[in-house]
Amino acid sequence: MDLNVTEVDHSSVAQTAAVTVILSLASLLGIPGNILVIWIITFNMQKQKSPTVVLILNLAIADVLVLISLPLWIYSFVHGWPFGQVFCKLLTFIIHCNMYVSVFLITVMSAERFVAVTYPFTSQRWRKVTVVRVVVLCVWILALLFAIPVLMYKELDNDENGQPQCMYGTFSSETQEILCTMMQFIVAFVIPFSMMSVFYMCIGKKLKGMVFKRHNRTGMVIGMVVVVFFMCWMPYHAVNLVSVIALMTKTNKAISDMLYDIYDYGILVAGALVFLNSCANPVIYAFAARNIRNSFQVSAFGKLFDQMTYAESWKKSKDASTEKKSFTLEELNSLQNI
Repeated sequence: MDLNVTEVDHSSVAQTAAVTVILSLASLLGIPGNILVIWIITFNMQKQKSPTVVLILNLAIADVLVLISLPLWIYSFVHGWPFGQVFCKLLTFIIHCNMYVSVFLITVMSAERFVAVTYPFTSQRWRKVTVVRVVVLCVWILALLFAIPVLMYKELDNDENGQPQCMYGTFSSETQEILCTMMQFIVAFVIPFSMMSVFYMCIGKKLKGMVFKRHNRTGMVIGMVVVVFFMCWMPYHAVNLVSVIALMTKTNKAISDMLYDIYDYGILVAGALVFLNSCANPVIYAFAARNIRNSFQVSAFGKLFDQMTYAESWKKSKDASTEKKSFTLEELNSLQNI
């Protein structure tokens, strides 16, 4: 009996240590990294910002809003949550907003790449600053709306040591828990990544048929952002699905208890990986910028974002047909590879 208690204690300590390390790493890398991205795009861009760069700016803003809360979460894992239920609901709401904002923005970025590569001239009719602002506003509004359910079921709960923790939800019924979890899984994962998969399959098919090929830096950066987002968020959604299956198999106590154990051990680490995603994007931009000058320099970030912006020469043309006739083959290929 004492041996089992010791094993549980050791497991809990190891779990807390792993979560603390992940959150500390995300905080140390993510906060200055995203602030640097915001500062460069806002004040150091040499050209008018492209739709992709505007979307990257909003993605960095969403990540900063989440990362600045990390010191509070790190403290709560060790000492419990002393900040009250209202603050617990508020911070959890912000984190869920970030989840929806991030996946919606990345989906829009993928759609923008698809249109730019597949229909490079037609896309200019809507690739304008006013249109991008409307799209970004819609993304934030939708994220706020989809995150509202967390305000209804998020409650403080005591852990095995009797300390209050802001980690779990208290649902009014099993049906509500299943519906909320499945809505989050479908809206924030299944639909967006299905759309991204279709977009990138079409982009790959289009690029294979091109005669002149150039390095597609923008597509590479967005592709890496998509992959990292998938890797960081997939464990979280998978663990939540385990809890849903556990609820649906409660008639078989052995299977249900086993699934609940998997959920209890996995949710903390999976949740910590979610925060790690918020610090990953600046690292991706840094590697992409390093390829420009073979060494890391802050100015290389600005150069990277400048390269993501269309050249002014063809943007000033009056209509797409005139543009199409006046470009050389190399320029047309460059346009399609942006």
